[in-house]
Amino acid sequence: QVQLVESGGGLVQAGGSLRLSCAASGRAFSRYTMGWFRQAPGKEREFVGSITGSGGSTYYADSVKGRFTITRDNAKKTVYLQMNSLKPEDTAVYYCNTKVVGRDYWGQGTQVTVSS
Repeated sequence: QVQLVESGGGLVQAGGSLRLSCAASGRAFSRYTMGWFRQAPGKEREFVGSITGSGGSTYYADSVKGRFTITRDNAKKTVYLQMNSLKPEDTAVYYCNTKVVGRDYWGQGTQVTVSS
């Protein structure tokens, strides 16, 4: 059983920055690839990026590449999403995700709103 809790969302002006956190339970956190997804109103949930268990590799959607950075602290069982140069189109609920033994786990999400 894995529990994920996101935090750090809020309202920010275009061009600003936010850092989201996702705190996880589970003894094998350092083995989990962790992902970030987002869902804007009226749209499907989309992949933002991911980071491997060791933190050695990261992957990003083209829409956020160069602006967003994913890191993790395995001692704290936490993964971060640093978002810079935010745009109004980044407005969405952001979720962290992991898959363990074929089962997807999601947090409750945190709202990010970028005003123009």
